[in-house]
Amino acid sequence: MPARRRVVDLAAARGRHAVLELGRELDLAVRNLGLSYAAVGRDVGLSAVQVARVAHGTAPSLTILQASELLGAVGMELSIRAFPVGGPLRDTAHLRLLDRFRARLHRSLSWRTEVAVAGHGDLRAWDGMVGSPAWRYGVEAETRIRDWQALERRIALKLRDGTADGVILVIRSSRENTLALRQLGDALRASFPVPSRRVLALLGAGVNPGGSGLVLL
Repeated sequence: MPARRRVVDLAAARGRHAVLELGRELDLAVRNLGLSYAAVGRDVGLSAVQVARVAHGTAPSLTILQASELLGAVGMELSIRAFPVGGPLRDTAHLRLLDRFRARLHRSLSWRTEVAVAGHGDLRAWDGMVGSPAWRYGVEAETRIRDWQALERRIALKLRDGTADGVILVIRSSRENTLALRQLGDALRASFPVPSRRVLALLGAGVNPGGSGLVLL
């Protein structure tokens, strides 16, 4: 199963579990307060049957607003936060950028997409992985540079926790991205010391690029 599909499936499972847990808390509060599903439902505009479905974890279409109102009716407050656990799904422009990069690789090199960073159980994934029996590099592709520090930190953590020999960062060639990279100067060269043309030349010949590099395509 592709790593990004696994991220979505696991997120769906967490969502279903959250609905079950919320229902249990609601049901316990209703019982402790000596209320009925009908009484709680009147406060939030739901029927007794609808409230019962939430309480029993059988309301998959439950909205965040409805959950918050139901808990408010029994003196509770819903708290929701989001935490980064993996890479986002990518758009068509991102996939095309990866395809352009792949087209520059020597046919002797292996190429895979959506490769888990640290094996089974790690929700993070490299956009791609290029290599040979002796070496391999994680590939990250970005169509637009928005937060360089966040991007650099994410890549550094993947390198730290994974088994890749380095990373090839593929950036879409545009005036905006070129200006952003130029402003980074020494910081960019420190993280990605192998120049774009050299990376493409070596990978095009099926040779280890010898370190992390940035490619403009």
